Amino acid sequence: MTKKTLSAAAALAVLFMVGVVAQVQEKGGGNETGPYEVVANWPQNYCGAGHIIGSTAGIWAERPDRVFIFSRGCLPELKDARGAADSFIPERNASGYDMSQKDTARHPRWDHIVNIVDRDGKLIESWEQHNKMFVRPHRVLISPYDAERHVWLVDDGAHAIYKFTNDGKKLVMTVGTPMQPGNDETHFNRPTDIAWLPDGTFYVSDGYVNTRVVKFDKNGKFVMTWGQPGNAPNETRPNYMNTVHAIAVDKNRRVYISDRANSRIQVFDENGKFLDVWPGIRRPYSVLLSEDQHLWVADGITQKFLKYDLAGKLLYSWGTFGAFPGGFWGVHQFHTDTDGNLYTADVHVGRPQKFRPKKGADPTTLVGRYMRGTTN
Repeated sequence: MTKKTLSAAAALAVLFMVGVVAQVQEKGGGNETGPYEVVANWPQNYCGAGHIIGSTAGIWAERPDRVFIFSRGCLPELKDARGAADSFIPERNASGYDMSQKDTARHPRWDHIVNIVDRDGKLIESWEQHNKMFVRPHRVLISPYDAERHVWLVDDGAHAIYKFTNDGKKLVMTVGTPMQPGNDETHFNRPTDIAWLPDGTFYVSDGYVNTRVVKFDKNGKFVMTWGQPGNAPNETRPNYMNTVHAIAVDKNRRVYISDRANSRIQVFDENGKFLDVWPGIRRPYSVLLSEDQHLWVADGITQKFLKYDLAGKLLYSWGTFGAFPGGFWGVHQFHTDTDGNLYTADVHVGRPQKFRPKKGADPTTLVGRYMRGTTN
């Protein structure tokens, strides 16, 4: 056998072995995490031994080494009859707030509400000085157009939205009247989310009890409102809503509303004129408008991530129900960082999760980078 023939044979052997390995790797599995792999043991348990992180409502990656987690205190670790702490235990839900008991029924340990972790999940900040302000954390956000990176915290139990400096040392604005529900220019009734225009104008989805969107100028002055109570769960009329749970604005200033109890997305112009409706989206819990102008939706029933173009066409979906790492049980908010990692807040399990893209993943299947403003 010549040297050339031997080299060819060796090359074929290598290709054969690669093929065998590929076949082995492709066997089994259920593609539970889609184009991602879950990052194990993220974040580190900042509640300490014997406790778990409470119901996790909000998550926001300002950057890979500064991820905000807005959760509802800490809970004693629960175990099933076998003594397994990682079992699927519904009691872990414990939303942190009993609406029948005003503002007094918090988790037994009402600490570690606003938390900031690094890329490894290590706690680097906890805003313990503000714990008494919160009743039922709902969302944490930073406007893409804000050079100062103020942190907005939506608390539906307190009926208020708080705007802090990025370091948490100063409260610079309160929207709504804390602990006083209402339905007017200065009161919310369980608000849920915020979205911005480039000039700082912002919209609030309000919310669980009220069925409206409220528009404010950059200084928090009331501008207008729209929306009225519908007949859940089968309301089809435009502008009628039930559980207004999430909101996003695209580059053309169109406003996308999660009409959650009616399982649909409604689309309006910036002044509340109805434009479109996307029906048949089972309980849209949270939405994200990506830089490449797709709307990603976290479905609270199927537990899937859904990718839509801005005409409402479904392009892709993935996700699996479960309390195991990589499964979902109520993705209440999700966000992405500049490295392409995905972060999720599971409200019914009580955990944040981090996912990294699988090697070679199709970029079109990854949750897009959050729409950035000119300051980023």
